[in-house]
Amino acid sequence: MTLSGKTVLVTGGGSGIGEACALAFANAGCRVVISGRNAEKLQAVATKSNLEGRISVHAADVSIRDQAFELIDWTTKKLGRIDILVNSAGINIANRQISTIDPADWDHVMQVNATGAFNTIYATLPQMRERKDGLIINISSISGLRSLQLGGVAYNASKFAMTALGTCVGQEERNHGIRVTNVYPGEVETPILDKRPVPVSAEHRARILQPEDISAMVLAIAQLPPRAHVPDIIVKPTTQEFA
Repeated sequence: MTLSGKTVLVTGGGSGIGEACALAFANAGCRVVISGRNAEKLQAVATKSNLEGRISVHAADVSIRDQAFELIDWTTKKLGRIDILVNSAGINIANRQISTIDPADWDHVMQVNATGAFNTIYATLPQMRERKDGLIINISSISGLRSLQLGGVAYNASKFAMTALGTCVGQEERNHGIRVTNVYPGEVETPILDKRPVPVSAEHRARILQPEDISAMVLAIAQLPPRAHVPDIIVKPTTQEFA
């Protein structure tokens, strides 16, 4: 199915997987809005695209409900509708073990990764229900399927919450023509690696997934006809163990 003319909102669009998804959709002929907390990073992505203004920018912190709702309103007015919502905003922290974590950091990770996705989904669903059509893609993590010590307690919990959110919404809304896909990437070369307690080497970064690997899968899912639904999909580096 051609994506030309489709409208897309990508949260966390200033870097990493969100940036790659935005560029992929724009190259496929979509009109795209990218959002994030850093307006300069967002503008750099829009400029980098060089796609005749197909990418628009609106800074917002989706963990703050009023800002998330305003983002959906602004995007809907800008694009006319939201056909595809990609929830890619996500963070992690350095002190991530239960013995060292600051409870305020727990709150922040949960608010961005889980509540942020809830906020945008909640605000976007009414228009999708009205049209009986829509696609929501949540960029979760393998940490949303397996609790690995590497991710830490807050990140794992937030990604499990995102998984449950996407699964439940997909079940509830399937008869309204709305599809929800949870994407579970393994290790990806994104800025979130900078928060690892142990620095990640250049060699390691080179052999794990790149953001474009995930955006290629996201684009493939979006190109399926409305009758086809991918509820969950795992994409991991060949060398990464998953058990």
